[in-house]
Amino acid sequence: MLPAAQSFLAGFPNLLLHLGVTLGLLLLATALYTRITPHDEIKLIRHGNVAAAVSFSGAILGLAVPLAFCLSASVGVWDILIWGVVTLLLQLLALRLIEALMQGMSHRIEAGELGPAILLFSVKLSVAAINAAAVTG
Repeated sequence: MLPAAQSFLAGFPNLLLHLGVTLGLLLLATALYTRITPHDEIKLIRHGNVAAAVSFSGAILGLAVPLAFCLSASVGVWDILIWGVVTLLLQLLALRLIEALMQGMSHRIEAGELGPAILLFSVKLSVAAINAAAVTG
């Protein structure tokens, strides 16, 4: 068998495992985010609220970025699980603090105001970038 084929057959199961664990963490963190947010972004999005879609997109990307860096620096599944949970908890805490500091943003997003949603989007991604850099040291 060709060395490239052997490498693929040996590595592909690990790829699937690492990808599955990371995506599972992202889904879990996203579900938790929807529970701690003062407004129901999913419901707002279903009703056509673009501001909620922008804010929620920032949250999902903000959760995914530290996880992606954690995945790229990991040496195995336990590494992904431990550091993934740590980065996600830090990110969720940061997202909650952002929303608390920027009082009134929730009502403005519910009202469909795009400006506050874009600001939240950028702050969520900025915190995610710093969180991701911190986890990879």
